[in-house]
Amino acid sequence: MTQPKKSDFRFFHRLRVRWAEVDMQKIVFNAHYLMYFDTAIADYWRALALPYEESMLALEGDLYVRKATIEFNASARIDDMLEVGMRCARVGSSSILFEGGLFRGDELLVSSELVYVFADPATQTSRPVPQLLRQLFTDYEAGAPVCELKAGSWDELGEGAGELRREVFIGEQRIPAEMEWDEHDAVAVHGVARNRLGKVVATGRLLSGETPGLARIGRMAVHRGLRGGGWGAQVLRLLEDAARARGDREVRLHAQRSAEAFYLRLGYVASGSPFEEAGIAHIEMQRAL
Repeated sequence: MTQPKKSDFRFFHRLRVRWAEVDMQKIVFNAHYLMYFDTAIADYWRALALPYEESMLALEGDLYVRKATIEFNASARIDDMLEVGMRCARVGSSSILFEGGLFRGDELLVSSELVYVFADPATQTSRPVPQLLRQLFTDYEAGAPVCELKAGSWDELGEGAGELRREVFIGEQRIPAEMEWDEHDAVAVHGVARNRLGKVVATGRLLSGETPGLARIGRMAVHRGLRGGGWGAQVLRLLEDAARARGDREVRLHAQRSAEAFYLRLGYVASGSPFEEAGIAHIEMQRAL
């Protein structure tokens, strides 16, 4: 197994060693390193904008571990901040090789090779890796975008945006359907992030505000399995660009309190007092363009 360098990786999953993961020698128990690499693989799929279960269903297959190899150089300890680098190193006819490196700072602690086989989930017999997935690995590792960002009308984008909003607001947050759909969709600028399988994974809409130069952004939604991956931020910036292009100077939105930190990181500030909307705690936030 080759010894990877930190610069070999585009993708990193970050974690802190927990008390439950160390053994009587006060170092991480060896079996947990496989868990670290497996967790990084799950996060790698999020970086590809692919919700794993439904993506495998669309690709008519699933991935099964054929071989897992780890090589130890040094031990991690309680409270260490670690970075797990992961990359797709090779795609064969039906197999996919991932290489991983576990780093504390720039120090390589553990390296890994994980071999998966793409197979029919009913029979677990191998089948060729779909060309779409093969190309996605190549493009991601080369630094190419894996999602298409697009702004447009409801006629253009409503089918995909509406499906995601239905999943998030009506299905997940139990907002009544009659409150979710309104006349503003027909006149709003909608933004979406669409993955390589054609699935909208993030959406939002832009409306004109109450006064000239003021924009309103709302209906921000991100696929449940992909939150934290930056797709909501990309759609928000897309809508801000659309507002700026038409001459708006400020944007306001009603943020769910659970998402307040997300908007704070992107330059928004809270104004006024918290309030309830559709039974969910919100606060108004704003940002100059």
